[in-house]
Amino acid sequence: MKKNIYSILKGTFLVSDDSFKNWRMILFISGLAIVMIASSHSADKKVYEVARLKNEVNEMRSAFIDGRSKLMRLKMESAVVIKMKEKGLSPSVIPPKKIKVKSQN
Repeated sequence: MKKNIYSILKGTFLVSDDSFKNWRMILFISGLAIVMIASSHSADKKVYEVARLKNEVNEMRSAFIDGRSKLMRLKMESAVVIKMKEKGLSPSVIPPKKIKVKSQN
C-alpha cells in the first residue's frame, strides 16, 4: 500500500517499463474530460440563447400590446371627432336615413 502511494507521488508509474497502459488510461480520461467540458460549454451557449430569445419575445409582445392599445384609442369615436374638428369637420346633427332600393323585376 505504501509502495503504491509513493509511486504515485513520485510519478514512477509514468516512467516504468509497463507505463504504456498507464499513459493510455490517462490520455483516455483526458479525452473524456475535454469532451465533457465542450459539451457543457455548448449547453451553456444554448441556455443563454434561449434566455435571450425569451427576452426578445417578451419585448415584442409588450410592443404589440402597446400598439394594439394605441389603435383602440385612435378608433374610439371621441378620438375621431377630435381629429375631425381639427380639420374643420363636425358630426352630423341630422340622423341618417335608410335608402330602400326596389328591384326592377
